[in-house]
Amino acid sequence: QVQLVESGGGLVQAGGSLRLSCAASVSTFNFDTMGWYRQVPGKQRELVASITRGGSTNYVDSVKGRFTIARDNAKNTMYLQMNGLKPEDTAVYTCNAKQLKFRGDYWGQGTQVTVSS
Repeated sequence: QVQLVESGGGLVQAGGSLRLSCAASVSTFNFDTMGWYRQVPGKQRELVASITRGGSTNYVDSVKGRFTIARDNAKNTMYLQMNGLKPEDTAVYTCNAKQLKFRGDYWGQGTQVTVSS
């Protein structure tokens, strides 16, 4: 029904930057919340950053001051700007969108971010 497609992952040196994009097949106005999760093999998936329809944002402590989440409803796209990347940021990053009142929960396929020391 709803498709989310991530892009922008890659390999960067520690201290570098990447911008992840999540393109939705419908207007992002539809979503109560959107967020970026990350997962390392063998570990639990972690919510890195989220943004509400109203623009309120939250970040996991480990990325505060370095990552910025944003959404551009006109482009049906959500972004995660990642600056000052650290090796511990290495993970598969996955886009998520929720329509809470309608039990909508949508996921992208994930994009690999690798930060070398």
